[in-house]
Amino acid sequence: MSIQLILNLALALAVCVLLYVMQQRHVSFTKRVFTGLGLGIVLGAAFQAVYGNGAPVIAATNEYLKVIGEGYVKLLQMVIMPLIMVSIIQAILKLRDASSLGKISALTIGTLMVTTAIAASIGILMAKLYGLSAVGLTSSAAEIARGHYLEGKLSTAQQLSIPNMILSFIPENPFLDMTGTRNTSTIAVVVFSIFIGVSATGIAGKKPEVFESFSHFVHVAHVIVMRMVTLVLRLTPFGVFALITKVLASSSLQDILHLIGFVMASYSALLLMFGVHLLIVSGIGLNPVRYVKKIFPVLAFAFTSRTSAGSIPMSVQTQTGRLGTPEGIANFAASFGSMMGQNGCAGIYPAMLAVMIAPTVGIDPFTVDFLLPLIGIVTIGSVGVAGVGGGATFAALIVLSALNLPVALAGLLISIEPLIDMGRTALNVSGSITAGTVASRLLGQTDVQVFNSDAEVNLDGDQLVA
Repeated sequence: MSIQLILNLALALAVCVLLYVMQQRHVSFTKRVFTGLGLGIVLGAAFQAVYGNGAPVIAATNEYLKVIGEGYVKLLQMVIMPLIMVSIIQAILKLRDASSLGKISALTIGTLMVTTAIAASIGILMAKLYGLSAVGLTSSAAEIARGHYLEGKLSTAQQLSIPNMILSFIPENPFLDMTGTRNTSTIAVVVFSIFIGVSATGIAGKKPEVFESFSHFVHVAHVIVMRMVTLVLRLTPFGVFALITKVLASSSLQDILHLIGFVMASYSALLLMFGVHLLIVSGIGLNPVRYVKKIFPVLAFAFTSRTSAGSIPMSVQTQTGRLGTPEGIANFAASFGSMMGQNGCAGIYPAMLAVMIAPTVGIDPFTVDFLLPLIGIVTIGSVGVAGVGGGATFAALIVLSALNLPVALAGLLISIEPLIDMGRTALNVSGSITAGTVASRLLGQTDVQVFNSDAEVNLDGDQLVA
């Protein structure tokens, strides 16, 4: 172990100690996340400036940071399926009304689909304003290899159709889906949980004693799972710090500058779409400034971790503890939002990519004949896109293959993929939270007192007065 590596690890350990001291002193969760994010940016940039891109000591340092960052993400993924199951079953047991369940599903999925179509339109607009085009771009060896990889995955994307998507949501083996083995495992577990909840409510009148016993069991399981979620969420500031440090330390400034136009266009589109989310929130009578303050921690985690699915536990806690959304709606929104209607990965990105690549085959991307099918394909194709690393690539493959565009050219963006993916993932999670907020508010189930409260309820279990 070199001196440089020891020094790097010592600095990272010092930050972790600081975050632990802040936790012991009950500093608010948001402030700790801000601190972890800020110090991670500073330390990652310092590593990059001192050692340079591709330095062996950075690679060695990142291996240790992975233990904290990716370890934290794995713990979150561990609690996703149990959380979804017990929360949705308990919500249905409380509802005892199939029509309410239908309204929640329709509003949530409808909001996700509509916002994805808007996101695609914004992506197209930004591509036009920034003059993006793949014509004339050169390919490095890594980009060529990535292009061949994408072509190899094309057959999988081409086999995806609406009937196949619907079939993939049906849990043929729910226990296998609980392991997350399929891209649509999350939705399959949701469907299985709905069946359990509806079946249980069906015996409430005939066998009330059995129903009460099962209801008590689910309640106990829910309390235990939520406690487990709380324990994992206490590690959020540490995870955010490690993840952002790792990303910045391994980023190449030269690669970013080479494709700065696409980076700027992407983040312009992401910010504009986030503004659309705030307009929607404002339109249903909620304060957008307060809303942003309350959802920032989960967006910060999504930004650094680049996993929509891994953000589900934190998203549910944010919606229930800070926004006043009932647990059932929060779980529906977070679960469905991780698998469909992803505004960033499945909305903006494939739309911009299609507009960028179309001129290489002599197609004018700004005609009605091209734009309308593009927006429709993006919206429909967003269903079933996994909320994990590679989801945006799969969404792009679906759209490009449907429009008969060369998929290999998507490999030109490999060098800046992590940088853009961070913003896309944060927007995905923002979209799912927006969908839950809209459904809850329109159904009159939002606890406005919780939303308007100035007392900060930490996601790791502590309660402080602001």
